[in-house]
Amino acid sequence: MKNEVFTLGIDYGTNSVRALVVRCSDGKEFGTSVVNYPSGAQGILLDPQDHHLARQHPGDYLFGLERSVRGALAQARKQRGFDPARVVGIGVDTTGSSPIPVDRNNVPLALSPKWRKNLHAQCWLWKDHTSWREAARITELAAQHRPQYIAKCGNTYSSEWFWSKIWHCRTVAPSVFHAAYSWVELADWIPSVLAGVRDPLQIRRGICCAGHKALYSDEWGGLPDKEFLALLHPDLAALRDALYAKAHDATVAAGALCREWADRLGLPAGIPIAIGEMDVHYGAIGSGVAEGTLVKVIGTSTCDCGVVSAEKSVPDIPGICGIVPGAILPGHYGIEAGQSAVGDIFKWWVEVVCGGDAATHAEFTRQAARLRPGQSGLLALDWHNGNRTILVDPMLTGLLVGCTLHTTKAEIYRALIEATAFGARAILERIKEYGVRVDRIVCAGGIAEKNPLLMQIYADVTGCTMLVAGSSQACALGGAVAAAVLARAHPDFPAAQRRMTSLKRVAYRPRAAARKTYDQLYALYRQLHDSLGGRNRSADLSRVMKDLLALKG
Repeated sequence: MKNEVFTLGIDYGTNSVRALVVRCSDGKEFGTSVVNYPSGAQGILLDPQDHHLARQHPGDYLFGLERSVRGALAQARKQRGFDPARVVGIGVDTTGSSPIPVDRNNVPLALSPKWRKNLHAQCWLWKDHTSWREAARITELAAQHRPQYIAKCGNTYSSEWFWSKIWHCRTVAPSVFHAAYSWVELADWIPSVLAGVRDPLQIRRGICCAGHKALYSDEWGGLPDKEFLALLHPDLAALRDALYAKAHDATVAAGALCREWADRLGLPAGIPIAIGEMDVHYGAIGSGVAEGTLVKVIGTSTCDCGVVSAEKSVPDIPGICGIVPGAILPGHYGIEAGQSAVGDIFKWWVEVVCGGDAATHAEFTRQAARLRPGQSGLLALDWHNGNRTILVDPMLTGLLVGCTLHTTKAEIYRALIEATAFGARAILERIKEYGVRVDRIVCAGGIAEKNPLLMQIYADVTGCTMLVAGSSQACALGGAVAAAVLARAHPDFPAAQRRMTSLKRVAYRPRAAARKTYDQLYALYRQLHDSLGGRNRSADLSRVMKDLLALKG
């Protein structure tokens, strides 16, 4: 134990931040702590007049940073052999795209009394869709003038992403836009804070957010050129100089822990801070992602992450979130897709509509587990927060078909789970259609661990065995893995993953009878999906209800 070293992973989720202390030799977890964001509704600042708006107060991030790290270290100290002086690196992951307007000193505008209560001066959370008009215009202009910009992100730019949000801020809150010197992704800002960076131009930005959300590519010299940005708005062209010229993969450190934050956290100054990545990307690393392994990080939303060796070529895949070299695992193309709402849908049904709580989730799950596939006669669409992949349309909404006067709450609960499984199958079929190998699927996140019913339904619907990541904190673990590589506790990422990541012993395998029924339900789902999603406007939906009744009988 004398020579053992540790790393720290910090995971910024939608509602909370968690810190994880792990031993580098084997990934054993020594301490963890979760801190909820204190502002808004479960950490989210909302506008009752606009359901598309979702912001977060940057002060919550600093509050959660100090408390979660100190809590994790306090827990780790109780275990034999741990000493904070042996922590050799830090890795940070966050939601994304979650850009923050900052001043010339890298201080978020929202930390100033002048802007503290202004929603537009906050962090623009990943699930904010207020910029759907701007996203559509970016897609249109890029298709006309720079088709290469959107070819790698499914040919459609999203309202969840960097440029559309900043442009929308310029449209609706020009005073905030002009007060900001620069905009920084949350995944880049937290490492810069830990490193004591006071100049936005000195922040080392990660290729993860840059490539998947900001149209960055070394092929065309970094960010979109000023001529194109001027087509959006001249002020966006001017902003380019205050952003960044180069983005980096996880082999590059974001900086070293500054003395101020070392003292505040109780850690050694000067230890490396891994480049920031989005939560699901480090979550993929923490789940053992490799070529042929698809990682599904299932939370409020779901992200699907795969990698292909950079020595190979990957075709453009319509409707996905991006194909970016180095974005997930260095030396590989990172492929990302996902669903804009999964856990959020279950939360909406159980807590908002039914007024329930955790016990209600459990009871609905027990009741739903007693139903066979198709027994309820229900079919739902999983678009309660729009469709991220493969339609890429934030203006789509949820749907429930087949209700009768006898439909129960638990039946609807199961139908919503099945809807997210059907959405997952659509994504899987799309990436496999374009030649991406998927030999196994590993799921991570609290839902994957705690809801066997959902996992079995996913296996039955997709026809694939569902494995579960060994760590309940896979995203934070991925950051810790990156930190271990930078600190030279392991020679490279594959070696670190072999030693520090694992799978649980459980495996959910598809059942033939259930799969047969779900194949029929999925065919009906695709009729609704393609018709209401605008891909097949001449579809005849007159048989959907009757076919659902036939399956029910």
